[in-house]
Amino acid sequence: MGEWRTRGQPLALETIERIASRGNLPNALLLVGPAGAGKTTLALDLAAVLLCGAADPRARPCRMCAACRRLDHGNHPDVHRLVPSGAGRQVRIGDRVAPEPGTVRSLIHELALAPSEGGWRIAIVEEAERINEDAQNALLKLLEEPPERTVLVLCAADEDRLLPTVRSRGFRVRLGPVPADAIAALLVERGAADASRATALARRSRGRPGVALSLAASPDTVLLEQRLEREILDLARQGPSVRLAAAADLFRSGDQLASGLLPAQAPGVGGSMAASAGASSASGGEGDAGLAAGGRGARVSRTRTPRDPQDEVTGEGARDRQAPAARRAALLALGEIWRAVARDLALASHGCRAELAHVDLLEEIVALSACLPAGAAERFLARLDATLDAAQRNANPEIALDVLLLAWPSARAA
Repeated sequence: MGEWRTRGQPLALETIERIASRGNLPNALLLVGPAGAGKTTLALDLAAVLLCGAADPRARPCRMCAACRRLDHGNHPDVHRLVPSGAGRQVRIGDRVAPEPGTVRSLIHELALAPSEGGWRIAIVEEAERINEDAQNALLKLLEEPPERTVLVLCAADEDRLLPTVRSRGFRVRLGPVPADAIAALLVERGAADASRATALARRSRGRPGVALSLAASPDTVLLEQRLEREILDLARQGPSVRLAAAADLFRSGDQLASGLLPAQAPGVGGSMAASAGASSASGGEGDAGLAAGGRGARVSRTRTPRDPQDEVTGEGARDRQAPAARRAALLALGEIWRAVARDLALASHGCRAELAHVDLLEEIVALSACLPAGAAERFLARLDATLDAAQRNANPEIALDVLLLAWPSARAA
């Protein structure tokens, strides 16, 4: 068997291996799973199998032939990748006549050309749920009449945001959270952390190897997350006025997370959190952390749209124009931290201490869980999901944060 780099996804890997071995691939694959679970890594594994030049099919991908090396370095001419971009982090349709690079129409034009090496062509769309509706409709034409020997892979954390007509044309493969021990082993193997730190980061990543690798490369992000977690726990013992007064500081911290940690752009990693843009772009995975894989230090090229004109403007006016998207990204990044804390509180309230992600906050979480009304953490989680979903659909981020601050359970007096 060749060197597949996907980890902790045995069922998904088995499905893709079976599909690749048949040679008669579906025109479109829909890889669905949590951000950071390894969807882009699995898509790149499929590309490696199809493009590998090893004589023995059982040895593919060999990771040593010219095609494998080009893929690992992100410059294989028959692999095309789209990622969200711009202040709104979308995959856009592009100009009808001269589509900009990194748009759906540009991809369609590229795939209309013959393969550079006469084999398969693979198009990978990361965070496909962020393809805007016009672009999805344009993509339908490609799905209905795909070029010969072309596979389109859509990686989505939230498939419900794709049009039903798009979802129905893809062969669905689901990925779940990766076991913590598999993530810890990956971190050690990649030299990203020693065994003790790898275990802690694996638990903190909550089943997302791309996030774990990003955190390993960004100790400052871990410190910021830990500070936010403590602040969120403290707010459970505060009244409404104190909670609402904390909103500005929370937004600033969320903005730091959103602009400073994106698994898809962290060194040697691939992936993405709920929102963001930032960190040094050295290798690549998903907008979901598609990196349960990739060679150490491997670079993965991506087709990006040009920067929005407003991105080139400086000063207060630019900040004002970017504020809604930036604040939404900050809220979503903050929501990821909040969800993890609320989940641990829910687990602790049921006595499930071994499953807690925040081992460093074990005592605080257990103590607070004992002071909360029964089911309070679970009810907050439902409110959190609904509020973040509304924010992604253009609800006001400031109001959304206020709603969450007031909905956060209050600790009863001991």
